[in-house]
Amino acid sequence: ELETRLRRESLSTRLVPILGTVRAADRLQDVMSSWGVNTVYHAAAYKHVPMVEHNIAEGVQNNVLGTLHAAQAALRAGVEHFVLISTDKVVDPTNVMGATKRLAECIAQAMDVAERSRPDGAGTRFVTVRFGNVLGSSGSVVPLFRHQLERGGPLTVTHPDVTRFFMTAQEAVRLTIFAGAIGDSGEVMVLDMGEPVKILDVARRFATQYDPPLDIVFTGLRDGEKL
Repeated sequence: ELETRLRRESLSTRLVPILGTVRAADRLQDVMSSWGVNTVYHAAAYKHVPMVEHNIAEGVQNNVLGTLHAAQAALRAGVEHFVLISTDKVVDPTNVMGATKRLAECIAQAMDVAERSRPDGAGTRFVTVRFGNVLGSSGSVVPLFRHQLERGGPLTVTHPDVTRFFMTAQEAVRLTIFAGAIGDSGEVMVLDMGEPVKILDVARRFATQYDPPLDIVFTGLRDGEKL
């Protein structure tokens, strides 16, 4: 899907779609070395809180060891910039997903310390960018509400007091690239996401698109979720 969308844009840049997994260290090394990669945006992660809560080993393998493999491959291939995409859920994590992403941040920071200690002070520069929910992304609340609207409701909200930070995909991408360009080595950059939004308020906006408004049902917090 991504390849098709990008080719529709008639990009002047050559597009090379490559399949692989961050669990395969040799594959990562081969790709980065063969293509002379300059910048890595490492976004590969299992990011859905309840799913990782029920699949702990898989979450650790992908989010933690996958980050380690990618970082090590970047070092060996002489990549200049490594930008780790993190999450606000690493702050005092109450779930496996947040904890694994915090470990991923620690890996990036440890790698950067090692690189800065080199005699020439050169090497790969590791920067982490941390932000919240991206509107319209896989598993986010907006596509869920749209699907529930198509079915005629009801809309489901886990808890009346649950709040989240939101940003658009365009904002997330622009700020990620910007942070990667200006960030000092080893920094964890937290994007300004404005004020948190109550999910119930979002649901009410969707519900009032119908006359009479659709029902809103509270389903209870899922495993690992914060208010």
